[in-house]
Amino acid sequence: MHSSSDQGAQHTLSLSPDDLTRSLILANADDQNRPHIGLVGDTYTILLLGKDTADRFCLIDMHIPPGGGPPPHRHDFEETFILLEGEMEATFRGVKSTVKAGKTIHIPANAPHQFHNASDQPVRLLCICSPAGQENFFAEVGVPVATRTTPPPRLDPTAQAAFKAKAEALAPKYRTEMLQHA
Repeated sequence: MHSSSDQGAQHTLSLSPDDLTRSLILANADDQNRPHIGLVGDTYTILLLGKDTADRFCLIDMHIPPGGGPPPHRHDFEETFILLEGEMEATFRGVKSTVKAGKTIHIPANAPHQFHNASDQPVRLLCICSPAGQENFFAEVGVPVATRTTPPPRLDPTAQAAFKAKAEALAPKYRTEMLQHA
């Protein structure tokens, strides 16, 4: 049995010292110098790289035009989406939900999912992947574009097949599996 004086005992907390090699980062998605990557018809702006967060997470500003969004996939890292503007359809383990601006959804590691902009207006969302690494996949398979909302170049059927093959070949390197459409 604990006495009342035991309940008030303070626990000491030992934090690591401040890492003075790391700096404050102020990221602006509209900054022309940020990496803006065109991918599957969408535009992803990398706000925080793994190297910025000691590889704990990356942060990506996503512009998804009407009809946009990635195909079904899954990966072994956590992913959170914060919907800033618009409305999208999220499919999680085969169940579709409508997500509107102001909502946040979290996808556990390894769960099959996809999102799709079924509306006639662009969607803007923030994507947090933990741990970091997904930003490198996007950079390797996508193409640089000028701004946060610049669409990637349209691909003819041959170029689209080549892109799909490249994404599928690189997916295992980035702990991702592309799935068939449900």
